[in-house]
Amino acid sequence: MSKIPVAPSLDDLLNEGQQPGQERPVSRRVLFLSIQAVLNAVIIGFIAKLLVALISLITNLAFYGEFSFHETSPAHNALGIWVLAIPVIGGLIVGLMARLGSPAIRGHGIPEAMEQVLTNESRIKPIITLLKPLSAAISIGTGGPFGAEGPIISTGGAFGSFAGQIMRISPNERKVMLTAGATAGMSAIFGTPVAAVLLAIELLLFEFSPRSIIPVALACATGAAMHLLLFGTAPVFAMPGILAPTYGALIWYTAMGAVIGVASALISKSIYLIEDLFERLPVHWMWWPAIGAVAIGVTGYFAPYTLGVGYNNITELLTGSASLQLVLGLCFLKFISWSVSLGSGTSGGTLAPLLTIGGAAGLGLGMLVMHFFPQSGINLPTCALIGMAAMFAGAARALLTAIVFALETTMQAHGLLPLLGACTASYFVSFFMMKGSIMTEKIRRRGISTPQAYEPDILQHLRVADGMAFNFITALPEENIVQVKARLRAEGNPQLPLVVEDGDRRFAGIIGLQQVYQAQDKDNIASLVLPAKTWIYPESSLDTAIQLMDRYGLEYLPVVRKDDKSKIVGILTASQVFTAYRKRRNAGEQYQQAISVKRRRNKLIVSSRKWLGKER
Repeated sequence: MSKIPVAPSLDDLLNEGQQPGQERPVSRRVLFLSIQAVLNAVIIGFIAKLLVALISLITNLAFYGEFSFHETSPAHNALGIWVLAIPVIGGLIVGLMARLGSPAIRGHGIPEAMEQVLTNESRIKPIITLLKPLSAAISIGTGGPFGAEGPIISTGGAFGSFAGQIMRISPNERKVMLTAGATAGMSAIFGTPVAAVLLAIELLLFEFSPRSIIPVALACATGAAMHLLLFGTAPVFAMPGILAPTYGALIWYTAMGAVIGVASALISKSIYLIEDLFERLPVHWMWWPAIGAVAIGVTGYFAPYTLGVGYNNITELLTGSASLQLVLGLCFLKFISWSVSLGSGTSGGTLAPLLTIGGAAGLGLGMLVMHFFPQSGINLPTCALIGMAAMFAGAARALLTAIVFALETTMQAHGLLPLLGACTASYFVSFFMMKGSIMTEKIRRRGISTPQAYEPDILQHLRVADGMAFNFITALPEENIVQVKARLRAEGNPQLPLVVEDGDRRFAGIIGLQQVYQAQDKDNIASLVLPAKTWIYPESSLDTAIQLMDRYGLEYLPVVRKDDKSKIVGILTASQVFTAYRKRRNAGEQYQQAISVKRRRNKLIVSSRKWLGKER
């Protein structure tokens, strides 16, 4: 017979420096996770560099017939009408890879990572680590209007998840590893460690705690260091210095943000409308990327600058001197090629296209304002800057990430106030126009909900004393079963277990009622009771109690005095925890209702006084 492990007491857990529900001390676990996250980030940095080099190689092969890793744009190709075929060939290859390899390579990147966090205990198939960057490089290298950030975020998340599965850690710790890998990829591409940390909080972690933030932050810092090593120290999107805005200009920037918020919501909805249209096609989804690539080829023929990643387009927009033709082309033609191809389910990202379309929209709005209101005080580079960030904030519902990302990629400190006003306005408008975001709508349609707010855990703020039962039946070890059964029947067959105390009223253990009723009449209590190895204190949180009960499969916990563990003061059961939670939740709702009633009453009093004053 195998030996059953003895559950440690709360004191044992706390003396080891760990929280209930964890196998090792928190500090040691965080240290191990942080070391692994940093090592993963170094590898992911090289993967990011390899992805960029692979995109350049495929671009040179597809559009110029050269075997070269030199970074170039497909916009200068001389293929003529044959440019229509290049994206279609790339779409065929991506569709075939998804069919034969894994369908998980299709899509944006971030929504798929979110889905694995929420539904699959952060488990991603290891093959995604290979197939996602390869498929994305083919898609982008053959003209796909996407950025490298979405695929590298997905690849980094897959690598972090794979490392977590090898380490055999808990699902929550694996979520941290997945998030650290994903955000390290973003930081390695853009050199934006703070924005990457904020992205983790707003879109992937769904929590804020030292156990999760420390490994993620270290991974993002390492990713940024890899960016400096592999990509250089210059800002990703260089732009001329901008002056501190006037109060009048801030009003205009905020209003532009609101307009772009409307556009971001419409763009997000259009992506999923196009996806719905592809769902109705009478052909297998393997062929959809090739069909969607037709839009890339057609727009690329008339506007070659819409092909490929297009980071150079963002830089040109941020100068404020882009031509009206380029602005309109990036607003509309880039949107058409990106939305149709992404809606077809090909492998690509959303961040770079959103930044491009948003920057063009902001610059276009700035041109209009300066034409009709030349004394507005705005400047065009700032308009492009707030446009790209506001589009990201509204479409992705990542307010803080968008603001800090724009600051880190341009190094323009005077852009902070315009960014704050424009991004908040865009976020506000988008929030009321859409239930989800471009990142969450896909998984929301599958019945998977994502947290909309980070509220404190009620159970962490409730004490055990708020939920435990104080009235319980006690028995002595020498009492026989017949006497105890008679007393239980006299008490109306209570639901709480039987507490055993010795002659000096010292706590000896607990016996379940079913165990008592099934015992032989000749037995006594001493033959049934086992010493309690797990207990909790009245001052402890209900969250701690729940973790103990869940970990060791306990139906109840004895509550003892902290200064004298031989004295039991109550019993805690799962139903009592639920009752305490419901009461606190209802109390909060009743408080809000009371405030609402009070406000309505005050308004009624004020209105009555005004009416009486008029009558007089």
